[in-house]
Amino acid sequence: MYSSAYVWAKVLSNIEERLGAVTVSAWFDDAEVVELSEDRLILYTASDFRRDIISRRCTGYIQDALKEIFNSDAKLVVFGEKELEAYRSKGSQNSFMDFNPQFTFENFVVGPSNRFAHGAAIAVSRNPGQVYNPLFIYGPAGVGKTHLLYAIANGIRRNNPDANVVYIKGDQFTNELIAALQNGKNIEFRSKYREADLFLIDDIQFIAGKESTQEEFFHTFNKLYEEHKQIVMTSDRKPSDMLTLEDRLKTRFEWGLLADIQPPDYETRMAILKNKARSLGLELPDDVCNYIAINITNNVRQIEGTVKKILAYRDLNDMPLDLPNVSRAIDDMFKSEGNVLPTPALIISQVCKFYSIDETVLRGSLKNKGTAEARQIAMYLIRKLTSLSLPDIGKEFARDHSTVLHSIRKVEVALKNGNSAMQDNIRDITANINSCL
Repeated sequence: MYSSAYVWAKVLSNIEERLGAVTVSAWFDDAEVVELSEDRLILYTASDFRRDIISRRCTGYIQDALKEIFNSDAKLVVFGEKELEAYRSKGSQNSFMDFNPQFTFENFVVGPSNRFAHGAAIAVSRNPGQVYNPLFIYGPAGVGKTHLLYAIANGIRRNNPDANVVYIKGDQFTNELIAALQNGKNIEFRSKYREADLFLIDDIQFIAGKESTQEEFFHTFNKLYEEHKQIVMTSDRKPSDMLTLEDRLKTRFEWGLLADIQPPDYETRMAILKNKARSLGLELPDDVCNYIAINITNNVRQIEGTVKKILAYRDLNDMPLDLPNVSRAIDDMFKSEGNVLPTPALIISQVCKFYSIDETVLRGSLKNKGTAEARQIAMYLIRKLTSLSLPDIGKEFARDHSTVLHSIRKVEVALKNGNSAMQDNIRDITANINSCL
């Protein structure tokens, strides 16, 4: 059976012949294969706009390409965030490699801020399980950690198509474990991860503070490590900064190599910007590139998003790409550091991830100890990190302002009395929230 990376690359190549490279890059740049079989292809994209374009305009092209490969009619399904979460919460995971084949070492722009991590990732892809095991890549959001993770997977699959590559995110690992326990599928769950040749886990920080998840991951890690199977993890912080992570896991994460990635410097941002523009068929003047590179300093994803917005603005408004036009098109994307506040929805979602609680439960009336604490912390963090009033916070939870005030004061009293567990939880949740901004 073909790997999904191979099939998806063939599909994109087929579509590119019909629609052109610029169209493929614009509409499919962040599309990921969730499931692939001879009768169904499930894609995921976070963009509602792209999801609509792919579904309405590209379904026929994709189905034709799949028919050439499988000689059968395959149905296309395009997931958004909610559909993907529902799919994975049921324990549905394909056995194929579901990585975007566009994430390779060749198109990763190397600079002083990421050269060490890039070199380590290449070494791991060439000699999996032999050097730097585990490889632990850490840094803030949007600097290329996942790109390197996928590049390792794509590199290993090129050299060994039969390699059993398993990828999961930290919070999804917890969700799958919960589902396995509920459905009596512990053996299947363990077999899936402990038989991997390459085990990739993104955002490992989300398992911190979760006792059962850490226990399961500890034994999974040990088995893979003892069998010289390659383990690669990414995180927004180094192990020693994960305050609620068990010491035995911190120690193991540091057995191999810790490689950090920092926000790119000016020259690297310029190179990323020009590469991305060129891949979309844009030739941006130097003063425009300089303007963007000066204003966007932390996040590679934002650089890519800016280039795509310029492309859309040009196509929709038929405008020349000079500095005045470009600055009007993208000024709303430039936010001064320190002025970006998290939304209540973001805070609630991160609290729910940390405590493995569904948002409907957190916003509901259930009053067991774990849920009550999570709800109180969510209210406390919304009050601390946003400008919402007590009544407005209450609306998020269908409660009045006096209930919100009582919850906030309970947290404050606990912190004042030295509740170290709660202090650590709040610190980790706050770090997770900040990494999303």
